[in-house]
Amino acid sequence: MGSDFPQRLRMLRERRRMDRKALSECCGLSKNVIARYERGERIPDIYTAQKIADFFDVTLDYLAGNEKNF
Repeated sequence: MGSDFPQRLRMLRERRRMDRKALSECCGLSKNVIARYERGERIPDIYTAQKIADFFDVTLDYLAGNEKNF
């Protein structure tokens, strides 16, 4: 994951007007894990990252910071 991942995850979540708890329930994660991803303290494994990307209907490349547009 690129260094843009935390910011992109937060931006996508906020665009949907979701709190961390709602996102965690949709993706099968804890809200604390989502918070750690958004703070850049933790990086998801590839399967979790794909689940998040699918939920937001973006590519893994976008989520990782390798694409500018989604």
